[in-house]
Amino acid sequence: MKTASMYYFFLVSLLFSCNSAEIFVENREIPFQKRYQSFVLVNKELGIPGFSDPKLDQQVQEALEYQLLAAGLVYDAKQPDLVIRYHSNEDLRQRERVNTMNPYPFWGMRMYDPWLFNPMMGNFRSTVTTTKYELLQVILDIIDPNQEKSLMTLTGVTEVTSSKSKSKITLKALEKTTNTFLEFNFTQNN
Repeated sequence: MKTASMYYFFLVSLLFSCNSAEIFVENREIPFQKRYQSFVLVNKELGIPGFSDPKLDQQVQEALEYQLLAAGLVYDAKQPDLVIRYHSNEDLRQRERVNTMNPYPFWGMRMYDPWLFNPMMGNFRSTVTTTKYELLQVILDIIDPNQEKSLMTLTGVTEVTSSKSKSKITLKALEKTTNTFLEFNFTQNN
């Protein structure tokens, strides 16, 4: 009984914690010509914030650097193979949903006489619910400093419905975006 409830809790938490991020590859001026080994973060070197929240900006900067170092790239501020800049687009939005309720449910006489309720007569009650969310874009600009051209711009797009989960969702979108770059770097340039 205890393990069944633990599995149920794990399943429910997994379903609620999943927030997908869509990745878009844009602005490819030049193709990957080699496997890039070193990088520099422009935001870190010049002190340019990429997010409006300084705490979130610091978390993104540290997570991005850690992911690239863990993949085998080297941080080199003097002669890097890649120049990487991160920034965001945080757009507050709202979604409206119309809920239409049938005042005559399928019980009693309604079950036996389907003509009792006529939807053309306007017997519906409608309510409109508004949900506020934030459309968040994590954008990575990856530049080849030798040719001074963009290798690619990667944009991870996700929705944030709670300020409490914004950091976690942002870091997941960043991880997915960084992994997309690493796939390009390590698979297309062998």
